[in-house]
Amino acid sequence: MVEAPDVAENIMNNWLGLPPLATAHGGQIDGMIGWVHVFMFVLFVGWGGFFIYTLVRFRRSRHPVANYTGVKSHNASYLEVAVAVVEAVLLFGFAIPLWAARVDAIPPESQALVVQVTGEQFAWNAHYAGPDGVFGRTDIKLLDLQSNPLGVDRTDPAAKDDITTVNQVYLPANRQIIVKLRSKDMIHSFGVPEFRVKQDAIPGLTIPIWFVPTVTTAEMRTRTGNPEFQYEIACAQLCGLGHYRMRGFVTVQTAEEFQKWVADEEVKLQEQGADPFR
Repeated sequence: MVEAPDVAENIMNNWLGLPPLATAHGGQIDGMIGWVHVFMFVLFVGWGGFFIYTLVRFRRSRHPVANYTGVKSHNASYLEVAVAVVEAVLLFGFAIPLWAARVDAIPPESQALVVQVTGEQFAWNAHYAGPDGVFGRTDIKLLDLQSNPLGVDRTDPAAKDDITTVNQVYLPANRQIIVKLRSKDMIHSFGVPEFRVKQDAIPGLTIPIWFVPTVTTAEMRTRTGNPEFQYEIACAQLCGLGHYRMRGFVTVQTAEEFQKWVADEEVKLQEQGADPFR
């Protein structure tokens, strides 16, 4: 059974045009975005009203001679202080705690599914540790864009069950996911709007992000009424002439479906034997 979006999510979707929410932490992101919009609306109405007031109050027909003394009231200063206080609340009450939770409070890898995602011109490569939970060795000398884009060394015992995919990331729902982002060549940007995650992949760095997907792809198709719906990874950094086609997709499955996918991939590796690369 697919749960219907709550009132807050409907507001964010319908009023602000955000895509449907599909992660546990996304509500916090949307909440902060909502409060920022409320504050900006109040500012817009307030400053807009003040501007109209000054046009009427100090129109030329009423004050044909300039007053060089100026306004002596401190109301404008008080308003500026109030704006600064609200901004501080947004920053220290919402933004920094949320940022810290996403950056500093990463769960232990033993309690999460870890996926290494490596960007390159113009594809996303995913690497799973396989049933043994250990990532096998990679070697730059083994890189081949067609058969082995990550340079996985299948002679390493830990690498024999490693699963690799190109532009397709499979994840189980309702489980902590840690995505370790890397780049082969230049800055790319990993973003899935429904997950409320976006992070640059920078050459020479391994940058972790984590989230808990809560809506499977099948459930989202039912919720949106779009049988072709897919979670899309769109590179948000201009990374060359082929940037427009750097699209990947995330398939969120039930735990049982994900385990079946892993098992099927392991069978394929065994069948491929000495030539396991795709």
